[in-house]
Amino acid sequence: MAPDDVRIGGPAGASVERSPRDNRRLVVVSNRVGPIETSQAASGGLAVALRDALRTYGGIWFGYSGEVTDPPSDIPERQEAGNIVSATLDLSHKEFEEYYVGYANRVLWPLFHYRPSLVDFSRNELAGYLRVNERFARALAPMLAPRDLVWVHDYHLIPFGTALRRLGATQPLGFFLHTPFPAAELLRLLPNHRELVAALAAYDLIGFQTAADLHGFRDYTTRFAGAENLGGGRLRLFGRIVRAAVFPVGIDVATVAAQAEAAERSRHWRRLNDSIDGRALMIGVDRIDYSKGLEARFRAYAHLLKHDPESRGRIVYLQIAPPSRTAVPEFREIRRRLEAAAGRINGSYAEFDWTPLRYLNKSFNHRILMGFYRASRIGLVTPYRDGMNLVAKEYLASQRQHDPGMLVLSCFAGAAHELGEAIIVNPYDVEGVAEAIRQGLDMPLGERRERWTAMMKTLSRNDIAAWRESFLAALAAAEAGR
Repeated sequence: MAPDDVRIGGPAGASVERSPRDNRRLVVVSNRVGPIETSQAASGGLAVALRDALRTYGGIWFGYSGEVTDPPSDIPERQEAGNIVSATLDLSHKEFEEYYVGYANRVLWPLFHYRPSLVDFSRNELAGYLRVNERFARALAPMLAPRDLVWVHDYHLIPFGTALRRLGATQPLGFFLHTPFPAAELLRLLPNHRELVAALAAYDLIGFQTAADLHGFRDYTTRFAGAENLGGGRLRLFGRIVRAAVFPVGIDVATVAAQAEAAERSRHWRRLNDSIDGRALMIGVDRIDYSKGLEARFRAYAHLLKHDPESRGRIVYLQIAPPSRTAVPEFREIRRRLEAAAGRINGSYAEFDWTPLRYLNKSFNHRILMGFYRASRIGLVTPYRDGMNLVAKEYLASQRQHDPGMLVLSCFAGAAHELGEAIIVNPYDVEGVAEAIRQGLDMPLGERRERWTAMMKTLSRNDIAAWRESFLAALAAAEAGR
């Protein structure tokens, strides 16, 4: 694959020119808006990266407020912090059910994560999805300046660019998909597949997590949308020239490492270490979601305990699984099944002084989590399908250089495209995952160090700043090439 297929707009870490004469702002559009005050804790590294970009350029962070009201106002609620404005809109109950619960999370989410049997398509919910994107576009359009760079995020807002263009927007528009993009034949299961891809053609730049996602998009557009490959990552698609490229999301490696080191002095870290009493700790951190492969992961752990009696009492598995999208029925059902599976494992194998599985349906502060990663001998990241999975990267960055733990990673996580030195598994192979856990436990220190060092070089090269700056550089270049 040619370099410009992997990343357009310069190498990782390339910076956008930002001289005082360059009077342009950044406008970030996402389903949820993160805190813009630096004193407020963001939900993760991605939110921090977007806030840092907005502080550098000045601009607007626009999206859904998270509130449901009837009737919602069409005038965004604004907050300002320095040179950043946040602008949010509420949804009505009907909009929330159709746009968010319905089309976004019961159609696009399962389809993009290769679970077509869970797709529940209805034309009413599609219409609601389109109406919310149009309402959001109408609210943002008057706030835009001619030289703004507009960066739209994720599957909730695919038609947003088309809605802005209809309102006369000529600004460079970029779109980044954080989820996987499905293979062409899978995408065709969606009744409005052609219109969805036509909506992507409104953007000047489309970013994907992996080369496989980019291939799925190109394959579909070439075979079913009559796209013409112009070279350099450019396509002529539905009458417009768009660029499509891979921009793998990274993490702030230095910050994660510093948080993990500092966490060793915290009471949470001491409590955790005291409680495992010298045993090896294995950790998984995932939202409750059928795409995360948690049921299969539990089965693999049960298989290990059943067929490898020596592992009993030697390992403690901590699975942190905060509830997610509780309004979606399929997510409530997976929680019920996980609770039952956890009970069976502990009922079958626990001893009076050892509980094999600690299953927690709660969130933890990011700094505390980094300490938990640092204390863990095995990081278990085995989704059935994932756009990237930053837990895998944060686990690695949290490790001690002199004695790192080992990452067991699904081949279907986007991170596997970068982290080939991990123990790569197929999450559908329960016995194989069990063997990988045992391999990680038994791996000699020298081999663990060698693998960890190689992966850390990749993480440092493709960090969150490199992702952000390379995308924005490519978006500015797309404007110049129009």
